[in-house]
Amino acid sequence: MSNPSTPNSTPSDVQQTPPKTPLPAVTTPKTAPTSPREPVPSWRFLIAMLFQSALIVAVPFKSAVTYANGQTVTLQTAPVDPYDLLRGYSQTLGFEISDKEQLKQLPGAEAVFTSENNESPAQFYVTLAAPTGERNPSNPPEAWEPVAVSLDYPEALAANQVALQGEASRWRITYGLETYYMPESQRNDINNKISEVQRSEDQAFVVDVKVDGNGNSVPMSLWVRDQEFRF
Repeated sequence: MSNPSTPNSTPSDVQQTPPKTPLPAVTTPKTAPTSPREPVPSWRFLIAMLFQSALIVAVPFKSAVTYANGQTVTLQTAPVDPYDLLRGYSQTLGFEISDKEQLKQLPGAEAVFTSENNESPAQFYVTLAAPTGERNPSNPPEAWEPVAVSLDYPEALAANQVALQGEASRWRITYGLETYYMPESQRNDINNKISEVQRSEDQAFVVDVKVDGNGNSVPMSLWVRDQEFRF
């Protein structure tokens, strides 16, 4: 009995393994070569310094022009405690034209003080008229009187009038003239004069300021009786 014969295998009968797909190569992204940071040109620093210097110089220059070309105006101070008047290296003064109730009685007040409750200050102008008559040299100069207020600079002022710029806020009225710096050598003398005046009579201090054609102002001096103290 013969063994069964094994059938012959043909190439088509052998299971073939499909070829492997190669994996894509991993590449590292190339970065552009970095160049050293260029220094900031020195002219940029120079421009910034010049701009800051111009701001610092502009205010004293403006005050100097007002001092040289402005009209001398005398303002009546409001009663203050002499110890508050002269404290440390500065003096603080109030003025009668800072009394809002007084200014509300003047022409133009309705337009100026309609927004008095606003938090941000509103710029305005108070028109002052020079006193009439000749000054008595034995007395301090007479104060100029407020005659009107307006939101804009007055178009037509009489020869004896000036317009002083101020700021009206909810709480107070200021003119940028409230704080003064007096030389140390004069402070004791002023304190003594003020004490002497207040012991014998009502407070009678006035301040001379210069006011230019735009309403800007700078302080000049404080009068105690007939004696003038320059700032």
